Amino acid sequence: MSIKQFMMRHLAGPFALVKNRTTLGVRAIVINPANQIILVRHTYVAGWYLPGGGVDKDETSSAAIKRELLEEANVRLTEEPELIDIYYNPKIYTHDHVVLFRCLNWVQDAMPAPNEEIAECGLFDIENLPDGTTESTRARLREVLQGERKSQFWIAKN
Repeated sequence: MSIKQFMMRHLAGPFALVKNRTTLGVRAIVINPANQIILVRHTYVAGWYLPGGGVDKDETSSAAIKRELLEEANVRLTEEPELIDIYYNPKIYTHDHVVLFRCLNWVQDAMPAPNEEIAECGLFDIENLPDGTTESTRARLREVLQGERKSQFWIAKN
């Protein structure tokens, strides 16, 4: 290795970590015995989504989904969430990944009031999702609940 290569590798190393930082998010299919699912509508983007968000530093994905469900939907899990899969999300960021969980055992004392992040939270019949439900949300539901072939991408790659 030349001195130039050595210097470039060692000097660029810390910057490469920032440039190539992987981001990790979580989403959950929260479903009840009546085949109803919880969806949220954010204040900053159009559409209905599975509840979830980012994984914080020093937080597991399981802890993150529990926190996000409580914050966004006032849902408290009564047992551990089931890990479904990890998806690559290059349309958002080239190093972004989303961990998907299924939650069957949970309680919700009341629908949450709108806040700065969540415009609305709702419980919807699987067969009658609201207009504006995102295609990535619909795709995950088809994969998990109807056995459709899983994609490796969160959002369809064009």
